[in-house]
Amino acid sequence: MIRVLIVGAGNGGQRLIEALVEHPEVEISGVVDVDDHAPGLEIARKHQIATANDYSAILPKLEQQGLNVILEVTGEAEVYQRLLAIAPRQTTVISGLALRFFMLFIEDKMLLIRKLEEQQQELQWILNAAHDGMIGINSNGSVTLFNAAAGRLTGIPVTQALGRQVNDLIPNSRLVQVLLSGEAELNQVQELNEIEIVTNRMPVRNEVGTVVGAIAVFRDVTEMRQLAAEVTNLREIQTLLEAVIQSTQDAISVVDKDGLGLLINPAYTRLTGLKPEQVIGKPAEVDIADGDSMHMRVLRTKQPVKSVHMKVGPNRREVLVDVAPILVNRELRGSVGVIHDISEIKRLTEELERANKLIRSMQAKYTFEDVIGPSQIMLMAIEQAKRAASTPATVLLRGESGTGKELFAHAIHHASERRYQPFVRVNCAALSETLLESELFGYEEGAFTGARRGGKKGLFEEASGGTLFLDEIGEMNPATQAKLLRAIQEREIVRVGGVKPVAVDVRLIVATHVNLEQAVAAGRFREDLYYRLNVIPIVIPPLRYRKEDIKAVATHIILRQNQAFGRNVECIADAAIEVLTNYDWPGNVRELENTIGRAMINMGFQESTLMAHHLPVLHSTSFKPGGHSLPTDKVGLEVPTSGRLQDILRQTERIAIEGALSQTQGNKTEAAKRLGISVRSLYYKMNESLE
Repeated sequence: MIRVLIVGAGNGGQRLIEALVEHPEVEISGVVDVDDHAPGLEIARKHQIATANDYSAILPKLEQQGLNVILEVTGEAEVYQRLLAIAPRQTTVISGLALRFFMLFIEDKMLLIRKLEEQQQELQWILNAAHDGMIGINSNGSVTLFNAAAGRLTGIPVTQALGRQVNDLIPNSRLVQVLLSGEAELNQVQELNEIEIVTNRMPVRNEVGTVVGAIAVFRDVTEMRQLAAEVTNLREIQTLLEAVIQSTQDAISVVDKDGLGLLINPAYTRLTGLKPEQVIGKPAEVDIADGDSMHMRVLRTKQPVKSVHMKVGPNRREVLVDVAPILVNRELRGSVGVIHDISEIKRLTEELERANKLIRSMQAKYTFEDVIGPSQIMLMAIEQAKRAASTPATVLLRGESGTGKELFAHAIHHASERRYQPFVRVNCAALSETLLESELFGYEEGAFTGARRGGKKGLFEEASGGTLFLDEIGEMNPATQAKLLRAIQEREIVRVGGVKPVAVDVRLIVATHVNLEQAVAAGRFREDLYYRLNVIPIVIPPLRYRKEDIKAVATHIILRQNQAFGRNVECIADAAIEVLTNYDWPGNVRELENTIGRAMINMGFQESTLMAHHLPVLHSTSFKPGGHSLPTDKVGLEVPTSGRLQDILRQTERIAIEGALSQTQGNKTEAAKRLGISVRSLYYKMNESLE
C-alpha cells in the first residue's frame, strides 16, 4: 500500500483526491491546505481522511505511519522546496509541475493502450463480420478463435467452442494434424453437418518459425461459388500491432501469464541497456536493479499498478513504471508495462530552472556598453566600476540626480559572477518608512493590519544569490538603517513581526545624491553604516564637468529615441551640439534625454538631422559648489555670501525651496521634481530649513 500526503486542496488537489481515493493500491493519509474551506478538504472529510492547515504539524504523525509520497499540488516553488527540506528521507516529494507532467504522460500512454485494445476489438468485429468460418487452435489443440460464421456453419455457439479441444467439437477436423506436421492443407473439401465445405488449414508460426497453433478457414461451397473470399491474415495483423509497439518512443515490455518475457521494443533496450536475448523467455525480474517486479505483482493480483518508482538495467536507471494485466475473455494472458525515464523529466526540470534564471537575469537590462562617455573622467569611473564588478564588495555610487547611477548598477551586476541570479531594485525615497522596512525584510503573518496570510518574503530574500540595488540610500530612516547594518554584518535578516533570522547571500549596490558625510555629521545617517557602504565608492561626474561627452551621449539618445518616437534622425548638427554644450545641465543626462526627446518631437517626419532650432529654449545657469543657481526673483531673497558655511547652506536651501514652491503655486510634487529631490526629502528640508 502506498501512503500519500496531498499538500494543496484547490481544484487540482480536489481532482487528485477524487482520482486516488478509491484506488486499491493507494491510501491517502492526509490532505493539507491553508484555506479551511478548500474543496479538497471537504471531500477528504467525507472520506474520513485526516486534514490540516499546516503540513509541518501533520508530517510527524504520518511519518510514524510510514508515509511514502508527498504530492505538492499548490504549484508554489517555495512550498515544494520547504517540503523537500522537512520530508523524511524515505519519503518522495513530487512537485505540482512534475505531477502534472506525469499525469499528462501517463494519460497519453494509456490512450495508446486503449487504442490497441480498440484495434483488437475491431479485429474481432471484422472476424465476426466475415462470411467465412474461422477456427483457430493453440499448441494444445484448444480452440482460441471461433467466429460467428463458424458458429453458424457448425451449429455450435461461440461461447461453448472457445477453450475446448477441437476434436471434441468437430470429430473429423484435421487441425491437430496440421499442428503436428506444420504443413498447410489448402482447398480441401469435406462434409460438415450435412453440408459440403471448402477449407484451408494452415499452421500458425511465431517470429522464430515455431508452430504455435493452426487455423482453418472454411465456407459453404455454394456460397464460395458465388462470392470471392478474402481471409484475414492474422499474421499480418499481428505484424502490424508489433510494428506499432516497435516504433513507439516509450519503453514497453510484455510478459506471459507465467512471467516470462514475450516482447520488448527498441526504446526498452535504449533505456535499460538489455537486449532482446537477455529478456525474451527470461523471468520478469531480469531487468530489476532495485525494487520488486511489477509484472509479477500484476500477474498475482490482476490489478494494474501506476507510477511505481524503480531502478532498472545494469546502469540502475531511475524510472517510473505502469503495468496493466492482459485479459482475453477475462482470462489472464500476461501483462504489459510502460517504463518512463525519470532522468528525462529531471533534465526538463533543470532546463526550466535555467530558463527561469535567465529570465531573472534579464532584470539587469544594461551593460557597460550602454554607458556612454569618452571623457577621461567618465572612463575612469567606468574602469573603476568594472573592477568593482569582479568582486563581491559593496559598491557606493555617488552622483547628482540624472547622472546614471542606476545604469552603472545594472552594468556592474551584469558583469559580475551573479549575472544569472536576481537583480532586485528599490528606490528608498519612493516608499514610506514602514513600507520600506517591510519591503526590504519581509513580514510574518499578522505582523500588521493587512499583512498577507502566510507572510511575505522581502527583497533581501528575493535577491539572495544575486544583487540588491538600493537607490537613494541617503533617504532611509535611522530605524531601517539599523536593520540594514545588521543584514550587512550578519548576512541575515529578521522579518517584520518575526524572531527567526533568515540567512541571505546578497551583493549590495547603493546609490545616493546626498552628501553622506554631511548627513553623518548632522546625525541623519549612521556613521557605522556609512563605513559599511563606502567600501568601493564610485563618483559619477555630472554632465557639466564632462561636456566633451555631450555629442556622444546625444547621438546615443537619438538612436534609442528613434524607435520610441517612430523617427529616422541620423545625426545632430554642430550648431545644436554647441547649444547643448553651452548649457550646464542641472538635470544631467536625464535632462539631456528629455531635451533631445522634445527636439525630435519638434522635427518633421522627413527631417533626418536635428538642428539647433529644433531644441527647446535652454536657460543658462551658473553652478556653484553645493547646488544649482537659485530663483530669487519671485521670492525677493538673495543668496548670502558671508557667514558660517552651515548657515549659508541652510539659507540657500530655504531660498531654493521657496522659489520652487512659488514657481509651482505650492505644488510640492512639482517643486521636488524641479529641485531634483524626492518629495520625502523636500518635506524634510522644509521642516529643517523653513523653521
